[in-house]
Amino acid sequence: MAIKSIIRMGDARLLLVSAPVHEFGTAQLRGLISDMEDTMKAAGGAGLAAPQIGVLQRVVIFGGGRTARYPDADAVPYTVLINPRLKPLRGGREEDWEGCLSVPGMRGMVPRYRRLRYRGSDESGRPIDRTVSGFHARVVQHEVDHLDGVLYPTRIKDLRKFGFLAELFPGQEVADE
Repeated sequence: MAIKSIIRMGDARLLLVSAPVHEFGTAQLRGLISDMEDTMKAAGGAGLAAPQIGVLQRVVIFGGGRTARYPDADAVPYTVLINPRLKPLRGGREEDWEGCLSVPGMRGMVPRYRRLRYRGSDESGRPIDRTVSGFHARVVQHEVDHLDGVLYPTRIKDLRKFGFLAELFPGQEVADE
């Protein structure tokens, strides 16, 4: 459909809680997902939440292979996840670097659950129920945070591990948002 502008940190819409989707398989929902796919691909993202393009609905997409932004990460299957629910599983938390298309040019060390179960629906309303770990679990948590008005910098415990890519990783080729 169309590549949309990604709203950035500072835009108040990113701090709002998104509304659940009640109707599946509609032209409006298909259009939103198509716009999100086009936007995520154009930006080289690992995921995108509807609020990042100004739509306050509980819709996220993620995965689809490796990206230049996370070249060493495990591939995550492409998923459309609507009205997600997360349940952390045993295994504790781990910290790792995250970035965000709404916080361009920066990275931060963010604690996330290592393992989790997520449930929700696909675009047709069919149930999704997966248990995941590693980068897959991190991406899902990051995108679902957007639906609750949470940006990753608020999760950083040590602000010495938050900054601009060029400063954090001098001399390295690191893909920018």
